[in-house]
Amino acid sequence: MIGFHSNDSAYAAGSGDGKLVYVIPIEKEVERGLQAFLDRTTSEAVAANADHIIFELNTPGGRVDAANDIAELLQDLNIETTSFITSQALSAGSYIALNTDNIYMKPQATMGASGVINSDGTAANKKAQSAWLSAMRSAAESKGRDPLYAAAMADASVDLPEYNAGEGKYLTLGPREAVEVGYAKAVVNHRTELLNELGLNNAKIVETEVTFSEELARFFTNSTVVPILLSLASIGLIVELYSPGFGIPGSIGLVSLVLFFYGHIVAGFAGYEAIILLILGLVLIIAEIFVPGGIIGLLGVGALVGSLYMSAVDIGQMSISIAIAFVVAIITAVLMYKLIGLEKGFLRHIILNDATTTEKGYVSSVNRLELIGLEGTTVTPLRPAGTAIFNGERLDVVSEGGYIASQRPVKIMKTEGSRVVVREIDTN
Repeated sequence: MIGFHSNDSAYAAGSGDGKLVYVIPIEKEVERGLQAFLDRTTSEAVAANADHIIFELNTPGGRVDAANDIAELLQDLNIETTSFITSQALSAGSYIALNTDNIYMKPQATMGASGVINSDGTAANKKAQSAWLSAMRSAAESKGRDPLYAAAMADASVDLPEYNAGEGKYLTLGPREAVEVGYAKAVVNHRTELLNELGLNNAKIVETEVTFSEELARFFTNSTVVPILLSLASIGLIVELYSPGFGIPGSIGLVSLVLFFYGHIVAGFAGYEAIILLILGLVLIIAEIFVPGGIIGLLGVGALVGSLYMSAVDIGQMSISIAIAFVVAIITAVLMYKLIGLEKGFLRHIILNDATTTEKGYVSSVNRLELIGLEGTTVTPLRPAGTAIFNGERLDVVSEGGYIASQRPVKIMKTEGSRVVVREIDTN
């Protein structure tokens, strides 16, 4: 019998008096922020001794790693769970639904189309596809469902033409098909009918919602948003180095970093130790400006990168985000150098621009021009340097190139700073 809604539902068992039901929405993209939200709300349900948890699904899918962790969370619950698909549960969404005890669907809802793809839209490698296919089959089997249809959702080579999923197409089930293959228990129009189907129409309902901070966290931890935030931070801080004072670019850079860490802390991915390491890194980088040498600056950069990795959920994804931000920083620095140079902005304080030229009054030593033309006598041989006396003053001198014996008359020909050049006087 196809289990479409009936007021005299075969599934209803009692009125649900005294029962506690938590209703938890699963909406938008499946990602790490959603995982953190579900971890919080299911923990609240467990702490309140809830009798049932209803997950209202409307998601196009998302990250496989997040879906895997959510599935593990659902499998560990000792509370009966129901997925109520209100619109769509595609890709990772269908996998989440398969990990709940019951599935119900609205008349227009769909589930399936669960092929795993890369972030660029291309098909994942065979290893990833095999692992995902196995996970889909296991999820179906864990709740007593035929794994064939879960496999067809994830593997286009499974041939099910009777469900418009011939070879080369992923299976997507509508409500009638889902009930027919035993994946959905019934089709209901709204939550009230669902509660009646579950025998919980008089139960106490606790509706959970995504808080504003969790909504922000879901956005700022999104795998697409993270490299944008880090790139904005690098652009802002680099441009600020070329700007006089501290203004809009630096503010944008710091706000981007704050939003990155705020999202990861609220989502539960980063602790305050990551913030401490971030602050330490910034302090060391600033200290490098006043204590040049390079080591302090490198330690600061290392601390900053370390704080990002401490906040990472996926090390590989974080590495890609950091690499993108690094490339953007280099490009920005090169462009700013060509457009502005180092004579403006904060960098002007650490770049030596003055030249110690004679025109500006700088001399390395006194150039004694008054000595030119004086005659004296060598005290030591000049080979070619030595000592001579002129008007009672002993001077270090150098011959024009040849050897001059001691006690020979010489004449000062020129002076170059502390260098006094002499020539032997011919007495013949």
